[in-house]
Amino acid sequence: MLKDRAWIERHIPHQGTMCLLHGVLDWNANRVRCLSRAHHSPDNPLRARGRLGAVCGIEFAAQAMAVHGALLAPEPGLERRVGYLASVRSVELLASRLDDIEDDLIAAADRLGGDDATVLYRFTLSAGTRPLVTGRATIVINPAALARNFTPASD
Repeated sequence: MLKDRAWIERHIPHQGTMCLLHGVLDWNANRVRCLSRAHHSPDNPLRARGRLGAVCGIEFAAQAMAVHGALLAPEPGLERRVGYLASVRSVELLASRLDDIEDDLIAAADRLGGDDATVLYRFTLSAGTRPLVTGRATIVINPAALARNFTPASD
């Protein structure tokens, strides 16, 4: 494993049981793949009524995107940028729940494009060769830049 859970917790805002990832399997400038076993945990904070719905897979993928941003960050000591999940599109839930999946989960995020304000990712949460959740997500990494570029519509 390239990076372990301790590294992930030091580099993304999610801590304790809310950190859903256990390691980074591989990554490059455009892609990251992370391992998770958090769907087996009875104290997973996303569980409701003892179940972990497939829609929660979006959070697993969003954390993989945060890890990717941390991996791409400049050298230590420079200001880290915080990302905000702004939207998800074309989401497909290919399972009804995650807690009954026996295999480890793989959260993969592919960077499709971006600039100094936003990043667009395609994501997949899978178990083995079975995709469970897919979609696209927009991450805002510099809200001030968006505000500077915003031109209100005139009447």
